[in-house]
Amino acid sequence: MTTFLAILATGLGTYFSRGSFILVLANRRIPPNIMLALQYVAPAVLGALITTMLVGPTGDTEIGLAELTALATAGVVAWRFRNAIYTLLAGMAMFWLAGALQ
Repeated sequence: MTTFLAILATGLGTYFSRGSFILVLANRRIPPNIMLALQYVAPAVLGALITTMLVGPTGDTEIGLAELTALATAGVVAWRFRNAIYTLLAGMAMFWLAGALQ
């Protein structure tokens, strides 16, 4: 039961923290410097996800063929389309495909 409550509390906290920004900033103009900073959030998150995926729990790098092909695919899609959603989808699809073929 405590695991369920922890998951529920985390979900509610995430929902309300994101919703509060929508409610507070709905009718306000966001300054250009904040908008510029927000453009770097998606690449930073993608970099953090890739780093945690490539570095194992002991600190050793665990780079296989699936990781390299997914990283290369995501890099090309990011360079070509400059869209975080396309980048994530292409990288995940290639990772799953390369992992299934190994």
